[in-house]
Amino acid sequence: MSSILLDNAVSQFSRLPGIGNKTALRLVLHLLRQEEGDVVAFADALTTLKREIKYCRCCHNISDTEQCPICADPTRDASLICVVENIQDVMAIERTQQYRGLYHVLGGIISPMDGIGPGDIEIESLIQRIADNREATGSGTGDVVPIKEIIFALSSTMEGDTTNFYISRRLQAFQGLELSVIARGISIGDELQYADEVTLGRSILNRTPL
Repeated sequence: MSSILLDNAVSQFSRLPGIGNKTALRLVLHLLRQEEGDVVAFADALTTLKREIKYCRCCHNISDTEQCPICADPTRDASLICVVENIQDVMAIERTQQYRGLYHVLGGIISPMDGIGPGDIEIESLIQRIADNREATGSGTGDVVPIKEIIFALSSTMEGDTTNFYISRRLQAFQGLELSVIARGISIGDELQYADEVTLGRSILNRTPL
């Protein structure tokens, strides 16, 4: 007779992306073989993550604090902002060790087929971020570094290109702001997070005007 407790656990694991019923069952049985303390620590880590994780008030990257370590790092080049679709893309670019600027995580890309429009992702906060920077640097007070370049590092898909185009049109109001897109070392249709580190790093270094 099947265990309802086992079935419930397998059902929860199988809801994760890329996890089918067989893999879910294997994971659950693995946890059953572990010490109770290890399983409790595993569950506590997930619960704590969900309850306490924050999103950076500046760039929307995940963080343990109100401002992520990248935005808080004074050694980063604050004149550069790299626009990415999601947090995985930040991680992928950071692994290349070729980029020392800041980020802006959109949390998605424009995709009418999926019902995702400009208002559903973090475009307005990007516009406001640049506007606030212009105002701060124009006042001549403080040590605010002017934003000079926006780098679009979205996946080279139709949706990614549509998002690039829409944001670039919105940014035309900011005089002297350079717009660039990562070099097409990334194959058309590829997801950015799956690109190898060398190719992705070269794409950042060899970015071209948008």
